[in-house]
Amino acid sequence: MATRFRSVIALLAAVMVVATAACMVSSPEGEHFNRGFTYMESGEYENAIQEFDKAIQLHPNYAFSYRNRGLAYANLHQRQRAIQDYDKAIQLDPSDADVYSMRGAVYIRQKQYQRAIQDFDKAIQLDPSHASVYSMRGLAYRRLGQDAKAAADRAKACSMDSKYC
Repeated sequence: MATRFRSVIALLAAVMVVATAACMVSSPEGEHFNRGFTYMESGEYENAIQEFDKAIQLHPNYAFSYRNRGLAYANLHQRQRAIQDYDKAIQLDPSDADVYSMRGAVYIRQKQYQRAIQDFDKAIQLDPSHASVYSMRGLAYRRLGQDAKAAADRAKACSMDSKYC
């Protein structure tokens, strides 16, 4: 169970990395964002947070900086700070399905399964193509004892990607 959860979190992080790479900009805030991104890739989360802080100071309405800083906080097990950054990212870009998935994963870690399900529902509504989201929502349902819903999500994830079978 824990191994499956870690693999889903790693997949969400990889999605974030790929999606973010396309959004890098060449400007003073972009330089800090890019450095933060590089630190994230190498697991230097404290340094990444410092760079994202600088990027946010220069461009406070760039949702990806909050999203990435939130992921750095989540990797440091600073879950409340991660949620705050995810909240801000959602406020700035409510159409980003990945950030709902990322916040849902933090809610699972906090045993706030109903809130996690709400975030996974929103992520699926925005982009139903990620098997990992169905898998994570299934985990939340299972933790709530809603086995039929958990099984349905597991089957959906499996039909989309065999690694969830």
